[in-house]
Amino acid sequence: MSVICVIGTGYVGLVTGTCLADLGNTVTCVDIVQEKIDRLNKGILPIYEPGLEEMVERNVEAGRLRFTTSYPDGLENSEFIFIAVNTPTGNNQGGADMRYVESAARSIAENLDHYAIVINKSTVPVGSGDVVSRVISNNLKSSNASFSVVSNPEFLREGAALLDFQNPDRIVLGSSEPEAAHKVARLYLQLRAPFVITDLYTAEMIKYASNAFLATKISFINEMAQICERLGADVKQVALGMGYDKRIGHAFLDAGLGYGGSCFPKDVRALAHMADEAGLHPQMLRAVMDINHDQRRLVVSKLTNMLGSLRGTTIGILGLAFKPNTDDMREAPAVDIIHWVTSQGATVRVYDPVATKTGREALERENVNLNDVAFCKTPYEVAENVDALIIVTDWNEFKSLNMQKIRGSMRRPILIDGRNVYEPSEMNRYGFIYRGMGRATTPAPSVLAAEDTTSQMPDEVNQDSLITSES
Repeated sequence: MSVICVIGTGYVGLVTGTCLADLGNTVTCVDIVQEKIDRLNKGILPIYEPGLEEMVERNVEAGRLRFTTSYPDGLENSEFIFIAVNTPTGNNQGGADMRYVESAARSIAENLDHYAIVINKSTVPVGSGDVVSRVISNNLKSSNASFSVVSNPEFLREGAALLDFQNPDRIVLGSSEPEAAHKVARLYLQLRAPFVITDLYTAEMIKYASNAFLATKISFINEMAQICERLGADVKQVALGMGYDKRIGHAFLDAGLGYGGSCFPKDVRALAHMADEAGLHPQMLRAVMDINHDQRRLVVSKLTNMLGSLRGTTIGILGLAFKPNTDDMREAPAVDIIHWVTSQGATVRVYDPVATKTGREALERENVNLNDVAFCKTPYEVAENVDALIIVTDWNEFKSLNMQKIRGSMRRPILIDGRNVYEPSEMNRYGFIYRGMGRATTPAPSVLAAEDTTSQMPDEVNQDSLITSES
């Protein structure tokens, strides 16, 4: 087994270090944020990821995993050094901010005293392997130090990261030194996955191209959803029919509020920026980003078409995190939706199973007035006396709610299903005025009467008597 150092204890670094330790390696995770390391040493993780807390605890107790702020301590005897730090969007044009990668490379150079393979695990622009190599070469302190650079992009889905690490579709390795790439490959042999070993630039590009393609599938089905809605088709059935074609597949064909999180938004922007810098015109990538942004506005448009002015209304929000099984609020649709409806005079009631803390912090960063936001402890509390309920994150918990109870506690039974969790016909039977994303709906009338209608609603309600068409 190998001695490994992982620089960064964010999402990628913590998952990578923990999983490598679970394979039997000795792993030290280094982070410059003392508070984060102190909390990790107490067993408190900075992220929520199913199964990760238990795996960290198991490997710490076994002596295979530890955490420190000390580069000399982390690099001691390390054969492999993974750089897994953040690469956020760094400018208005969408380019990646490389300062954390360069800082990690500089710290490695200043403390390395032997040969090691430095592995770029962070998502970095094409050519970043050269940047890391140059920074380390220019800052080496020890005459005994030498290194090779390998690109090893990650393909982890938040909410399923442990499964993805342990059962990868492929492992991509790129280097100008094939021997170094093959040494890194041996770390993953137990996983019995196909290897793609190539040059540095190609490995870096595989990561961006993969994420851009998946983001494109999401934006494609969302554009189809708008067309379906206008023409009376059901996008869920359209996606089902498409997905049986092996050339297309069912994955990432779920119409909804678009993509979010730490990867797709910044990676599509970064790839478009790289294309611009190369003198190209990435028209499709720009369309993908525009469609994704428009999906969030579409929900608010549905809301205002049904309610008219939002001033004085109360809107329920189910789900804050950008996707289920994570507390990640980066680029989460909920933030934009809450910002827009509160700016129009509404108050909101919100609930998320795990993202209350991170959600509150994200809303504060976006200058949302938290006096307009009530954080609730259950979905049923959210529904009390609201004028509309919006499903923003498709947590499994929301799929098994007592919807009759939900409807009975709402002031007006408007349900906007931003993730197509429910079947329109079933929600109509409960008396909801239902709007999904790309689901065929019965044409309908003007604005709902402002008074409380729930007590007057029969089980079988005539939707046409309540609202007008959204078109």
